[in-house]
Amino acid sequence: MVSETVSETLPQAPSEIEVDESLDAVGLACPLPLLKAKQALNKMTAGQVLSVICTDPGSVRDFQVFASQSGHILLRSASDADRYYYWLQKKAG
Repeated sequence: MVSETVSETLPQAPSEIEVDESLDAVGLACPLPLLKAKQALNKMTAGQVLSVICTDPGSVRDFQVFASQSGHILLRSASDADRYYYWLQKKAG
């Protein structure tokens, strides 16, 4: 389990998404949310899902571009107020 998780909780993932690891990057500025997510994904096995919460508005574009360039799958993204949520599935191979 990623150790950055604190009391902040992610909204419930859609029922079809089973989360394996969670990352709390609240308060971290660009590029740290994405870097922490990349580090977490590197420790995971193919097909596992990482959920991320952060407050960096630039993360919306960052996570979309990262998923398209890396081959990891951005299963879903959401936001409310000043929080941004992502569910990434690690690519196969």
